[in-house]
Amino acid sequence: MNLEEFETKYRNTIEHSLNQLQTTVLLLAQLEANIASVSKEIQTLSQTVEEFINEQKTK
Repeated sequence: MNLEEFETKYRNTIEHSLNQLQTTVLLLAQLEANIASVSKEIQTLSQTVEEFINEQKTK
């Protein structure tokens, strides 16, 4: 392997690694948004259940 081949291989590997890292960061952001959404849904459901239980107690 000569210097030019080494540099090309090095650049390609770095570029691939950075692309994978960027994809991972974007997926992490999407995952965080999904977790926040699920958390909000669970909180809403919990509140609904609590309200239902309180209504049943007053009947």
